[in-house]
Amino acid sequence: MNFKILHTNDIHSRFENFAKISTKIEELRDENTIILDAGDFHDFMSIEMQGTKGAAGSSLLNLAGYDAVAIGNNEGFSGIEKIEHMTSTELIPYLSCNLHKSDKSSIKGVKKSIIIDKSGVRFLIIGVTPCSLSYNEFFSLENMYASDSVESIEKELLDNKGMYDVCILLSHLGITGDREISKIIDGIDIIIGGHSHTLMEDAEVACGKIIHQSGMFGEHLGILNIEIESGHIQSFTSENLNVKDIPFNDKIIKEISKQKEIAIDILGEPLYEVERTLWHDVVEENPITNLLADALRDVIPCDISIINSGVISSGIKKGVVSKKKFLEICPSPLNPTYVQIMGKDIKEALEASLKAEVCLQDGKGSGFRGKYLGRLHISGAKIRHDGKNIVEILLDNGEFNENKLYSVATSDYLGRGTGYESLGRCENEKYNREYLRDTLEEYLNKNEFVEKCFEERWIQ
Repeated sequence: MNFKILHTNDIHSRFENFAKISTKIEELRDENTIILDAGDFHDFMSIEMQGTKGAAGSSLLNLAGYDAVAIGNNEGFSGIEKIEHMTSTELIPYLSCNLHKSDKSSIKGVKKSIIIDKSGVRFLIIGVTPCSLSYNEFFSLENMYASDSVESIEKELLDNKGMYDVCILLSHLGITGDREISKIIDGIDIIIGGHSHTLMEDAEVACGKIIHQSGMFGEHLGILNIEIESGHIQSFTSENLNVKDIPFNDKIIKEISKQKEIAIDILGEPLYEVERTLWHDVVEENPITNLLADALRDVIPCDISIINSGVISSGIKKGVVSKKKFLEICPSPLNPTYVQIMGKDIKEALEASLKAEVCLQDGKGSGFRGKYLGRLHISGAKIRHDGKNIVEILLDNGEFNENKLYSVATSDYLGRGTGYESLGRCENEKYNREYLRDTLEEYLNKNEFVEKCFEERWIQ
């Protein structure tokens, strides 16, 4: 008997591409089709997601006929409140066998697995979320914890023993993690993966398990055709179908428009008025990024703060502002971060920031939703330079020493050394729960910070 698994992963709220995928799903599906997403479908950089607390994603997956979605790191980073709001719609099962509250209690509405019966064949579908130390540091900010994936999957297999014929692991562990799982755990037949954004030309077989993943951003639809006899997979074929030239699904486009209108009504409510226009620039020092640097230093007690202008996409015009505006100008889900960095590494990064080609390089990296890396901005110091090299760093408090360890307020993005490699040579990282845009929203309403941000820190 033939079955078809249609699958996606890491769409990251690229809903226009999802509208093309949905057209193809309608064309291919039959009574023996299972439709799955392996996580990071939702990305809260989008207005639709932010304004509806994730309900827009649930609605779209349901409308396209999906059977289940795994909870990836992006769904996890959204926090318990948003996860429970998404699951409360009951439009689609959200799966994770290892994500729970910090006290080990369950997150409301999250299922460890489901069983789907297709023509008498029982498919056990288990979801799994990334559980590395670095991800758990961020999950802990939201009172969550992801347990060991191997132990959690094995327990779910044991709890469902004798109740299924074929097991599909809906994994957001990445291709390396999927291959490791295939070596360690028996009882899994298929791994539909995500997280590593791997576009596979063909599904691979590792230790008897079929592994397939379909890139990112909804550019491809994964198709896995399997033949099952007596509860066992006999053969399979696979492909990743490029959806570039496929027409949009009208129902999905209308739903995207509907959800966007709901979100705009909610996020467009006025917050307060800004008394001055704060302009923005990728290469040059600018007031709005200076304000964010000042805000970080006030939120996180430290010697200095450093932030790149690329985390902000535009300035703020004098007048009324809304949450919608902050989401538009600062979409990256990045956290204010405390680190300690040697003076020589700080100087190296600041000197690199004098080069336009560095500021204009692609800012892509974990959590980044902007375009360019951008110029480094500083609070707590002034920098004298000749346009190419730093002549002197003048701290507000004391003399700058290249061999001294300084406390620095920055973002988790820069703390990973993204773009400015030397900043990644840091230690003792501590993360704030809120995002950079939340900090910007709070401090743009403080007149003393608005005035101070026009003071130049880079002096040629």
